[in-house]
Amino acid sequence: MLRPAPPCLAASALLAALLAAAPAVAPAIADDSRWDYIREQLYGDRPIAPAGDRLVLETPTRAEDAAIVPVSFSTRAPQSGPDGIREIRLIIDNNPAPSAGVFTFPADGAAPVIATRIRINEYTPVRVVAETNDGRLLMSERFVKAAGGCSAPAGKDQVAALARLGRMKLNGVEEVRVGEPARLQLLISHPNNSGLQFDQVSRTYIPPHYITTLDVTYNGRPVLGLTGDISISEDPSIHFTFTPLEPGVLEVRAVDTKGTTYAGRWTIGASNG
Repeated sequence: MLRPAPPCLAASALLAALLAAAPAVAPAIADDSRWDYIREQLYGDRPIAPAGDRLVLETPTRAEDAAIVPVSFSTRAPQSGPDGIREIRLIIDNNPAPSAGVFTFPADGAAPVIATRIRINEYTPVRVVAETNDGRLLMSERFVKAAGGCSAPAGKDQVAALARLGRMKLNGVEEVRVGEPARLQLLISHPNNSGLQFDQVSRTYIPPHYITTLDVTYNGRPVLGLTGDISISEDPSIHFTFTPLEPGVLEVRAVDTKGTTYAGRWTIGASNG
């Protein structure tokens, strides 16, 4: 598994936190060879072709806040064909954990459209690599100017944040209509601590504590999967597309690094259709 060397400012306590978190990361090597290393570790010698307009990545050129950088990506091909996308990996080259998240999609779902918020540690290329149903790899990339996001203090009081731990909200569910595509926003209250943040009171690093897996289903069938890491921002926000073909129940299940499970459940029925 890909592992990081700690940043230059890291002390032994920080290294211990990183090893405890065990995120998929890359060593601190020269910029021009870092992507080569990441690519080899994740994909071996498999060819990766430029995606063009088949996979569109959007990011700011310069982020207002490196701890909550908006990023979105979308595809257009029908999911059921060979060009359909079964997996998209979000990669931030110069983060301590470059593989920010792996999103998975069902073959019978809507064409993937995802938006979320990420941490960026220093000026870096941001990439999305998609794997098609027939096994090809496509990539889009952008360069983002941002720094300090992985070690930035939490935006909310930690005591208050823990009191709301795991609460979920699904925006847009009232507008969902059976048989029509919908765009929903899932919000999860969770500090998603990276292990790189410093507690000014205790004078120690805050241990890593973040959501590792997220599964969205509808009537028991997959809608969206996510394997996350430390680069997903505090209070994760995930926008995704969804087309219900019949009334039913949309369920969300998330698990964090402590093994705690969080769940949400929303009914989409006659009152919505």
